[in-house]
Amino acid sequence: MSTRHILLGLLASGPSHGYDLKRRHDERFPQARPLAYGQVYTTLQRLVRDGLAEVEGTDSDGGPERTVYRATDDGARELSRWAGEIAPPAPFVTNEIFAKVVVSILSGGDPAAYLRAQRAAHMARMRELTAVKSAGGADLATVLSADFALNHLDADLRWMTTTAARLTTLTAEVDAA
Repeated sequence: MSTRHILLGLLASGPSHGYDLKRRHDERFPQARPLAYGQVYTTLQRLVRDGLAEVEGTDSDGGPERTVYRATDDGARELSRWAGEIAPPAPFVTNEIFAKVVVSILSGGDPAAYLRAQRAAHMARMRELTAVKSAGGADLATVLSADFALNHLDADLRWMTTTAARLTTLTAEVDAA
């Protein structure tokens, strides 16, 4: 995910300060990793440096003084370009689970036990996400984000089932190499 473009998108609705941008990011993308304040402010500084945002002023609202940022016309154009860009499917799949299965075979471990433990962890996370999306008052962004994660976890579970069924062949291939 492009933090700079997400922040530009949040600024598209109007000027804001870093604290508010961080809070709105975390609300709008509930299943994403929360942004660190340092990441927000560093990204805002880069957006200003690159002419995509500018400092509009400061505001204090009775508290500490905060710098208010707004997107520039160049920032709006960059956001529009990025938002319309098709995200290419990944050319390579890096799968940590597969790597651990192979390493388990190489090191004389128990790949079947690993897959069972990983399946249990995936199932626990799926139960958590199902509870999140089923909770009364869950907004659509939360439901859709949880659905996205659930579909990816489901794909992982199907892959684990297939791999577990093929462990004997995979072990023979890894040992022969």
